Amino acid sequence: FRQPESCHLGDCPICFLPLPLDHQKSVMQSCCGKIICMGCDYANTLVHEREARLQQTCPFCRHPTPLTLEGTNKNKMKRVEKNDPVAIREIGMKHYCRDGDYERAFEHLTKAAEMGD
Repeated sequence: FRQPESCHLGDCPICFLPLPLDHQKSVMQSCCGKIICMGCDYANTLVHEREARLQQTCPFCRHPTPLTLEGTNKNKMKRVEKNDPVAIREIGMKHYCRDGDYERAFEHLTKAAEMGD
């Protein structure tokens, strides 16, 4: 068995396989800012369904996963306030893709790039 070459996005911190180039096939955890592949996210969901836990947790840091979009956005903004470049990039992509606010997207993406993301 040979490991595939890593990509510019890095590796999933759970399974250590390269993250897919398609951003739709990976997910950012709002609590810790880690980007994990959909396979690890799906496996985490199955474990929580099987064990019938009350609340799903992040597979990386074990922080409880927010149940609402508002809670997720609140966690992301906490990461942005701590100058996490991954969270800043995600906010920039949100402005670019969903809101169509290209000026704010450019500001966030430039700041994330300057911080090394």
